[in-house]
Amino acid sequence: MNTAPSSSAHLLLGGNKQTGWMSYFPPAWTPYIQLTRLTSPAPILLIYLPHLFGIIYAATLQRSPLSETLHTSAIVAAGSVFFSNAAHIWNDIVDADIDAKVDRTRNRPIPRGAVTKKNAQFFAISQAILALLCFIPFPFRDSALYALPNVIATAYYPLAKRHTNFPQLVLGFCLSWGILIGGLAMGVRPFLLILRSQGVVVQRISLPLITLMIACTFWTIIYDTVYAHLDLKQDIKLSVGSTAVLFGDRTKGFLWLCLALMMLFIAVSGFTGGLGISYFLVSGVGSFVSLSLMITRVELRNPKSCAWWFRHGFQYTGGAIVFGLLLEYKFAGQNT
Repeated sequence: MNTAPSSSAHLLLGGNKQTGWMSYFPPAWTPYIQLTRLTSPAPILLIYLPHLFGIIYAATLQRSPLSETLHTSAIVAAGSVFFSNAAHIWNDIVDADIDAKVDRTRNRPIPRGAVTKKNAQFFAISQAILALLCFIPFPFRDSALYALPNVIATAYYPLAKRHTNFPQLVLGFCLSWGILIGGLAMGVRPFLLILRSQGVVVQRISLPLITLMIACTFWTIIYDTVYAHLDLKQDIKLSVGSTAVLFGDRTKGFLWLCLALMMLFIAVSGFTGGLGISYFLVSGVGSFVSLSLMITRVELRNPKSCAWWFRHGFQYTGGAIVFGLLLEYKFAGQNT
């Protein structure tokens, strides 16, 4: 199997990709498009897929009609695009000093001087506002309350590598929280929150959504640890933290542990949600096979191998989870 990414994939990972369709826009727009990572679907899928997991799972639990599920999925997809844009721009603003010192990222728009930090800040704010507008159809109080932890974590994420060796855990929380937002968009509250004089009290939780969120947190840690090996040597020199830096040559053992925990919570989520064989075989076994191949075959000292497996391992696992949940949704609809 050829595990070396194309040169275009390498440019994508560096945030400086240029594609044919960008020629239809004025040249002055190019660095702003590069800031958003819209040159590839992968960054958007990182954010949208967990939301989609939550939407489909909640639709299955509630036997929701297809029209409602598709409508919600479309609205959340639009919100995910703008949220992805805002998050990536914010990351580039905070990381500009580090990006300028790393070979792979020094040609990103801000380090190379194509966009000022001030202009990038205005652009990020505009994308955040557009993301917020996409969630107007949903109950504002619930949406705002549940989204707040994710907003805080997303704002902190680019700083995490300066304070801890576990920025992958922070990223895992940020991305997998989308499962709870997706469930909420379909009307399934992940927590039953009661506002009292002493503060917010949690009275009930949705175990299927919470455990699926935990599973996807470990999934994120796995693929982002592989991604972190792209810049391992330079991260060490710059005193930038990551699970790749922390575990070094022991990384694969750590990844196997994360995979075992992910499979445990995938199973718990299925059992507590009353899901059937399609979920366990497609979402569960499919995830295990794709991630086992990633962990076994990735060459952590080879940046090209890390890039290839990051892209493809992520796609295969995400596809397996979506397909398994879709089968459960289809069969649930037939049984109503």
